[in-house]
Amino acid sequence: MEDLNAILAPGMLVRHSQCPDWGVGQVQSNIDKRVTVNFREQGKVVIDSSRIALIPVFDGS
Repeated sequence: MEDLNAILAPGMLVRHSQCPDWGVGQVQSNIDKRVTVNFREQGKVVIDSSRIALIPVFDGS
């Protein structure tokens, strides 16, 4: 399976596929399969993108 999280860049909006209650988050960095995201309801989280899928959000909601 290809790592689709590799396309995520700082400033992009995402949702956590397994924690939808965290709301929309903004990508802070994406380095070596570690994506740092600042979520509205959870705060800053570092995600192992080889294990967790992030869903891009294009409408801001």
